[in-house]
Amino acid sequence: MTPRVAAVVLSWNRRADTLACLRSLRGVEYEPLDAIVVDNGSRDGTPEAVVAAFPDVELIRNGSNLGYAEGMNAGMRRALERGAEYVLLLNNDTAFDRGFLARLVEEGERSPGAAALCPQINFASPPHLVWYAGARFDPARGYNGRMTGYREPEWEQPAGVRETDRACGAAMLIRREALERVGLFAPALFAYDEDTEWSLRARRRGYSLLVVPESRVWHHVSASSGGESSPDTLYYHTRNVLEVVERYAPLGRRGTFRRRATVLGAHAAQALRSGRPGEGLRATLDGFRDFRRGRFGPRPPGTPTRAPARSAPR
Repeated sequence: MTPRVAAVVLSWNRRADTLACLRSLRGVEYEPLDAIVVDNGSRDGTPEAVVAAFPDVELIRNGSNLGYAEGMNAGMRRALERGAEYVLLLNNDTAFDRGFLARLVEEGERSPGAAALCPQINFASPPHLVWYAGARFDPARGYNGRMTGYREPEWEQPAGVRETDRACGAAMLIRREALERVGLFAPALFAYDEDTEWSLRARRRGYSLLVVPESRVWHHVSASSGGESSPDTLYYHTRNVLEVVERYAPLGRRGTFRRRATVLGAHAAQALRSGRPGEGLRATLDGFRDFRRGRFGPRPPGTPTRAPARSAPR
């Protein structure tokens, strides 16, 4: 018998993406597979469309946008209640190779020390370019560079399962035991970098994190927050990465200053390369100020925002 898997798809508006994701998931060759959609207060008819098109999918209505962290937490709690041995977290803007899940589970059964397993994630367009094939993350540093394989052709990537410092919540298979021992995501982070924080927690517990490149997923990157370099993305990344690195690798006064300057510099450079450099720079500074104030959760009202539904680590 194969282990029971529950897939949790988080939605926040973008009805067409959610329905396309569920259609792709229906074509995945794996049993038993349950599907749970957690809706973060969509106002575009997403919940009603899911019920009409996929009556066998369980729908959880949160009523408001709880962010990626607490939205996924609701789905993970329900998946565990339903007896899932693995929980598969998915962005609602992802599509799947038919055999991707079987390959992840097979590797999970061979590697009981792995808390989470991730596929290779390519851009939806162009589909041959890699977005995520693992990622370095040392909390003592302010900037760890791009993700492994970022924007490289998939045929240039090395074969074989490998360890990674941080898992990616866009498509992430988590072992039940790991959720029970490590816990769920940190709700205060709201969106972005909560999968990084969870990865650090899991590794402190002695677990590994694996990338299975023979398993493939395609991703419309950061669709819910306006793109990889949108003001919202820059705000949440700046605030949350500072919280994560200072929690897990406290440094002295001088080291903390240097690391903060590195984080701000990296995000400011990203803002300047974006289509809205002025807004991006303001969002980066807002994220830093809110980190200093200890203000977490959703981005405060009064700033232009489309609060994201999930994480998309750079």
